[in-house]
Amino acid sequence: MRRRFGDLSAEEILALAISLEEEDARLLQEYARVLRPNFPKAAADIDEIRSDENGHRHRLVGLFQAKYGEEIPLLRRQDVKGFLQRGSLPLAGAMDVAKVRNQMELMEAESQRFYQQAAARATDPEIRQLLGDLADEERKHENRAAEMTPDQQPVDEREDEARASRQLFVLQVVQPGLAGLMDGSVSSLAPVFAAAFATRDSWQTFLVGMAAAVGAGISMGFAEAISDDGSLSGRGRPLIRGLVCGGMTFLGGVGHTLPYLIPDFWIATIVATVVVAVELLAIAGIRNRYMDTPFLSAMFEVVVGGVLVFLAGILIGNS
Repeated sequence: MRRRFGDLSAEEILALAISLEEEDARLLQEYARVLRPNFPKAAADIDEIRSDENGHRHRLVGLFQAKYGEEIPLLRRQDVKGFLQRGSLPLAGAMDVAKVRNQMELMEAESQRFYQQAAARATDPEIRQLLGDLADEERKHENRAAEMTPDQQPVDEREDEARASRQLFVLQVVQPGLAGLMDGSVSSLAPVFAAAFATRDSWQTFLVGMAAAVGAGISMGFAEAISDDGSLSGRGRPLIRGLVCGGMTFLGGVGHTLPYLIPDFWIATIVATVVVAVELLAIAGIRNRYMDTPFLSAMFEVVVGGVLVFLAGILIGNS
């Protein structure tokens, strides 16, 4: 079971910090390796940041040994609530400077928030000072990552604020909203169209669709709200994220349900099918704009999943 950050002791916070620095340094090493052939300047900047991260780890280890001895407990990001869950690394060919920069900015911003939260809780003066110093250094790393472009041109304050606002918008609104929209739009296809072809009755199908949309909205909203308190990940208040995710789940499910208010079954089904196509197109567009997913790739992934669920519902309804 994952631990709450507020329940960690000073010893465990230092152990977690060491683990985080080790993971970040390894990720930076991989980013530099992938970028080096085409973007040697960017790779050199990443190497410098990674060297700093190794220095952070050495300072943390030294303080831990002085305070608590040689044996460092194993405590990782996945063992503590509140951290963003990192997915697998994309293929080397799919990584460029812009994507690496975005990942590094999120990584350094999360590290800065962690050290700020940890320093605020620390009562030992030496631990508090080191954690505060590392928070400042991670902020500098975040700024360096923001400036890491192929031509090495720095950004001005206005662009920096706009980028930070966009990141927060993606974390706090787009990600939970997109998860809800995908769940509501795709997963509810099967029960709605199964009911439609099983009953051939618009009103009965409408009732099934509304029940599925409401149930999925409540379920996804609660799941999102309790998944992360936002204190470390920067994803904002759980209540807001839950409302966004639950609302978008309901919207995704009700979109292709409303056409069944049309009494004629076949007209309602044709309209519902068109709505499904629009929903899938919207999901692909959002992924393309905010998640840096190529539009054709996003469209293919969404359409394949949606069509499979859609056909499953029709087959079940006709069985």
